[in-house]
Amino acid sequence: MPDKAASFIAKSTIKAADLDHRRKINFNIGKYNAVVPIGKKQFTDVMLTREKAKNRKWDAIEHLDMHLENFEKRITARGAKVIWAEDKEQALEAIGKICKERNCKTLVKSKSMVTEEIHLNDYLESKGIESVETDLGEYIQQLDGETPYHIVTPAMHKSKEDVAKLFAEKLGVPGGLSPEELTLVARKKLREKYVQAEVGVTGANFIISDIGAIAVTENEGNARLSCAFPKTHIVVVGIEKVIPSIHDLALFWPLLSTFGTGQKVTVYNSIVTGPRQAGELDGPEEMIVILLDNGRTNLLENPTSREALYCIRCGACLNACPVYKNIGGHSYETTYSGPIGKVITPYLSGMKDYKHLSYASSLCGNCTEVCPVRINLHELLLDNRHEAVKEGNSSLAERLAWKAWKTASLNRSMMNMGNAKLKNWVVNKVFKGWTTHRSDLDFSNKTFSEMWQDKK
Repeated sequence: MPDKAASFIAKSTIKAADLDHRRKINFNIGKYNAVVPIGKKQFTDVMLTREKAKNRKWDAIEHLDMHLENFEKRITARGAKVIWAEDKEQALEAIGKICKERNCKTLVKSKSMVTEEIHLNDYLESKGIESVETDLGEYIQQLDGETPYHIVTPAMHKSKEDVAKLFAEKLGVPGGLSPEELTLVARKKLREKYVQAEVGVTGANFIISDIGAIAVTENEGNARLSCAFPKTHIVVVGIEKVIPSIHDLALFWPLLSTFGTGQKVTVYNSIVTGPRQAGELDGPEEMIVILLDNGRTNLLENPTSREALYCIRCGACLNACPVYKNIGGHSYETTYSGPIGKVITPYLSGMKDYKHLSYASSLCGNCTEVCPVRINLHELLLDNRHEAVKEGNSSLAERLAWKAWKTASLNRSMMNMGNAKLKNWVVNKVFKGWTTHRSDLDFSNKTFSEMWQDKK
């Protein structure tokens, strides 16, 4: 496997110096920052609301087995099928089997990060199945051959001029179209696919335990069409998306929309309880829900890191992170970027290959500050660093350097040894790893104890 850390450093170094990229991101995040405070006004006490949401997710994750089994029992009673997938291979195999049995040639899918996680489009392409992204942002990224840049806004790094140029190249439309004209072009193309598709795939923002249903949040209506027009509806969802009750949606839907896009509530909010029932005129003939683990139980196993499973994928931490805003979403080379991605990816994909992400942080705490369910993200990043060292994922030189630093820091006489010039040379020249991407440390000419003695 290629060195993920070296690749991350190389890509982020290039992107951080890209002023055009920074201009586009600052423009888009600036619009986000302008509307979120307005959306927050719908809450009488936004901090209390966030605390309640965290408590509900705590209940969901601490009793995950019970809630998932209850969901399965209730939704299967209405004719849906539930498949438990331990990893992405099992999920892809199940989807491939379903598509083969239905002789699927075209599949439409709504925006879903978990299908990005299992690389569903690549898998379907290898099977000769056309998989069409129906979310406008995802459709743009698919046309450009890129993965999503952001959890909520996949094409955030593109300007309207970039999209117009892309549509002209890929779809043969005139160049320089306005955003409204581009949207109409995509709408016409995609509506043909809804009718053709044998299978529709969606994710789920929430799994509702007490009634046995999934809840889907969107602004374009494409998820409704993806799950209603084709005869077969497949839901791919991570097991952590469960909430205990339908009554919790009154709490989570406004939080997700406000912290995700600044809206009071998104345009389309759907609750799907199963396939078409007797006497109903529309909807899919069958519904299959794939409950995906794929490393989530690794997070669940750790009493500290399991808090990351509370995440409702609003993307607020990405918009707040100074690192993300400088290096962009693609530099991470992961499905989930930004602070939440740095916390969960080492557990989903391996601490050894992705421990470097936890160090790509200023630890300013802004991600924790903006999280709607109050996940202590910056503390979990520190915990990841600790876990990496515990598992032996650190070099001998690094361990020796920190041991020397610890020994000296706990010994006053050693701290007082040598002058500032010597200390500066040791830290900045001997321990080169520290100053590779940081300015030199500059020790005071006198130690604290020496200044204290002078004062006395």
